[in-house]
Amino acid sequence: MSPQRLAFFDVDGTLTTGTTLFRFLRYYLAAQGHGPHVYEHRRQRLKAMAAVDVPREVVNRAYFTNFRDADATTVTCLARAWFEAETARGGFLNPSAIEALDRHASRGETVVIVSGSFPAVLRPLADHLGVTDLRATEPEIVHGRYTGELLGPPVIGEAKTGAAMLAAALHGSGLSSCYAYGDHLSDLPLLEAVGTPVAVAGDPRLDRYARRHGWTVLPCAPEPPEIPLGECVAVTGS
Repeated sequence: MSPQRLAFFDVDGTLTTGTTLFRFLRYYLAAQGHGPHVYEHRRQRLKAMAAVDVPREVVNRAYFTNFRDADATTVTCLARAWFEAETARGGFLNPSAIEALDRHASRGETVVIVSGSFPAVLRPLADHLGVTDLRATEPEIVHGRYTGELLGPPVIGEAKTGAAMLAAALHGSGLSSCYAYGDHLSDLPLLEAVGTPVAVAGDPRLDRYARRHGWTVLPCAPEPPEIPLGECVAVTGS
């Protein structure tokens, strides 16, 4: 019997044309009644960290401080409203990666989402795509509220590879028989660990590496405009 084949998909810039973390944060803050300057300030703080080569994992941890003391039910409800708004407007899903995902599913191969984003934001996407196996960064939730901390390392870089190894083992497979899709140089450890790596265009460093090694490179569609702030609907957690 041949080993079970899995297809691992990154999300931001791979399955989606935009960054779920930033686009949802903007929606969340607007729905909570904050003006656009609040989002811009927080976004620029994170961008400034990345600009001086703060490790991606550290920037990811800093992102989750935006949800300190947030009601988990409210975040989940807002994430679903946000995703529905994104898909209704169109352009947020990357056609080439979605087509690849559908091909794997049609062949009976298990699709696994692996992402540095978090479950509240990713679950609506996974449900939309019919994906049941989701490996993501896990924020700490205590007494129904986010603490702003994480339960483990962000699912980025080597941690993404570790998450994929665990998923493959649970499915009775090895990474050498699997596929992986990613768009950023930080996805390289996972891409190199599988038998069939596929890059999604966007990061020139990864694009060059992929082409040099003869990997398939899929296109990524342009990111659509963000949801108008007036359409960010407030909800109340239980």
